[in-house]
Amino acid sequence: MNKQTIQITAIVSVTTLILVLHLLLPQWGSYYFVLSELYYLPLVLGVLRFDFKGAFATYIFVSAAYVVGAWATASPQPTGRVLHLVFSGLVVLLVGILVDRLKKRHRQTEQERYFSGIGQVAIVIVHDLKNPLISIQGFARRIQEGKGDTALAALTITKSAQVMQRIVNDVLEFARPVRLNPKKDDLRQSIQRACETCWTKAEEKGIKLIVTLPPETILSNIDSYQMERALINLIDNSVDASCHGGEVNVTATSDKNKMTITIKDYGEGMEQETLDNLFTLTYTTKNEGTGFGVPISKKIIEAHDGAIRISSKKHFGTEVLIDLPLTSING
Repeated sequence: MNKQTIQITAIVSVTTLILVLHLLLPQWGSYYFVLSELYYLPLVLGVLRFDFKGAFATYIFVSAAYVVGAWATASPQPTGRVLHLVFSGLVVLLVGILVDRLKKRHRQTEQERYFSGIGQVAIVIVHDLKNPLISIQGFARRIQEGKGDTALAALTITKSAQVMQRIVNDVLEFARPVRLNPKKDDLRQSIQRACETCWTKAEEKGIKLIVTLPPETILSNIDSYQMERALINLIDNSVDASCHGGEVNVTATSDKNKMTITIKDYGEGMEQETLDNLFTLTYTTKNEGTGFGVPISKKIIEAHDGAIRISSKKHFGTEVLIDLPLTSING
């Protein structure tokens, strides 16, 4: 049952209940007036949930129920019944106009936010491409003029082109949906391989990378290549955030339904602004890098029906928690 069907069912059920009460309750005192007011509930619900056509259809249905109840009980007088129908129609019209304006304003705000996001992405991409492009132009000119070390110029041009290619690849990778090729695999192996990829960089920086994994096999339906990419991005960030002689702890624990991977560093930590924008496209505080790493990791983890949480405190380091669903060994 889709969402619209549920909403229609709710309106019909509420209206029917009010009609039944209208027919069964004694027809004196304040009962009628209370029941007459209750008819506004399905009317307002219809206006809020549907467009003008849906709101009009709701008005016709609820008004028909009101007429049946009012005429069956001969209360109130015909003039009162007509006035109720007129006033309820005005309520539908006014609320409908208000809701329509709010929806248009919301769409406009979302569109402005969308184009603003595109503008921010374009600015960051242009900024990141500008530096390697300047290097390529400068060293190409030197080669053309026969100045300087040609081999060094060619090497610099090659490295700058590789940087530009990485930026383009990151943009394309984030823009397209994550396509997984999942199979039942041991999550510990993916964690181990991701850590092995980051060990060289950690050793160069004098960072101790400590890995603690459960002894038993931890099975889950994963795309091991994509999962390793996500973990490498996050572990690499922790290594970058750590000071010489520091530690990065990667641990994994599991229960019956899920595995939790924790990546903990003891670096400088993040300001609240940085933490709030951590999953924002292209947001980065690094001197190098496009800022796509963490958002891409989040996409990969969520594509595996997982969740990622990051907590950080200035001068106390950062902790990343990744929850992934498990597959039983017999399943």
